[in-house]
Amino acid sequence: MRRVLVMGLPLMLLACGPVPLPQAERECLQRARLAQQPRGEVAAGVGTGGRAVGRIKLEVTSDFIMGRDPSAVYDSCVYQKSGQAPSRPLYSFPEWKG
Repeated sequence: MRRVLVMGLPLMLLACGPVPLPQAERECLQRARLAQQPRGEVAAGVGTGGRAVGRIKLEVTSDFIMGRDPSAVYDSCVYQKSGQAPSRPLYSFPEWKG
């Protein structure tokens, strides 16, 4: 048992380390989008035997509820994940529609 702990500890510590800057920027772009506005989906259909089936999914973050600036959310998220400042501002991403 002790051997497993000694061998597994370095692997667990690697999972806590910083991620590469490009990966952090991609992941934090989604968090900034959720700080701007909630996301959701609604699905409806008819299941087996004619039964109505429905689903609602709503994703709301505390950043949105607290009214945080998406750019500030992005900057702090990138720094937390990578240990580095973002290579470019949030609003310079072509996929960002602020």
